[in-house]
Amino acid sequence: MTLEQLRIFVEVAERQHLTQAASALALTPSAVSASIKVLEERYGTPLFNRVGRRIETSEAGRIFLVEARRTLASARAAELTLAELGGMKRGTLTIQASQTIASYWLPQFLVRFRQAWPSITLDVAVDNTHNVAQAVVQGVADLGFVEGAIDEPALLAEPVAQDRMVAVVAPDHPWAAGKALRPAQLLAAQWILREEGSGTRSAFEAALAARGIPVDALQVALSLPSNEAVRSAVMAGPFATVVSELVVASHLKAGLLAKANFKMAGRDFLMLRHRERYKSKASMALEQLIREMRADLWQY
Repeated sequence: MTLEQLRIFVEVAERQHLTQAASALALTPSAVSASIKVLEERYGTPLFNRVGRRIETSEAGRIFLVEARRTLASARAAELTLAELGGMKRGTLTIQASQTIASYWLPQFLVRFRQAWPSITLDVAVDNTHNVAQAVVQGVADLGFVEGAIDEPALLAEPVAQDRMVAVVAPDHPWAAGKALRPAQLLAAQWILREEGSGTRSAFEAALAARGIPVDALQVALSLPSNEAVRSAVMAGPFATVVSELVVASHLKAGLLAKANFKMAGRDFLMLRHRERYKSKASMALEQLIREMRADLWQY
């Protein structure tokens, strides 16, 4: 079994699509299919189920995916260790971040890092808070950036910024007048929320719990997987949502959205790293850059 076979398997398993995996790997679909077939025949285990023209990871494939990711992470760490002996002249820093952070807070630091160390490749992926934390636990990511508390003993979580949460509605919504909201109004409203597992939704659920309101009691019209989708949906109808102020700042300023009078505590943006895994020079450099810059940017 080769690392290349593992990389191909992981791409196909994550995308559930041979052609898309082939495109990501810069290989032909036939080469990807042949690699999977070799693994399945050599070990006598189907890794995927063929359902019509689609493929789905089999039970064996799902179990193998966890080990394959760990093996690739270990190989990448070994490669990075050797690369760093040359003084950060090459290498890859793998980062995962939740949507709000990846879209509105992290880019400024990545640009500065790239300017300082242009030979280091930045591999950045976006996911929700829960999945980002798991990526760092499994070694898929060197660093993770998430919103809110993380209950994971294997990780170190360092606050790097503060975020403000706001409830917003369309300008013609009754709540746009700014009157304080009663619990009955919260229960009667139509809500657009982020998906379960996102830091934004968790923060809102915590705010509701402090008022004695379970999220299941709300009328949730839609749960959507991105801040931008939530924002657009609220602008288009008689809905309410809670998001980071970073997500809606320009829309509030332009009068496209309005704040509702629903007070929420702020939350931390956290930088995650594994307690025991090797700390690369590249990851330490980014950590230090963030610590040096954040004093001037500690506004959310």
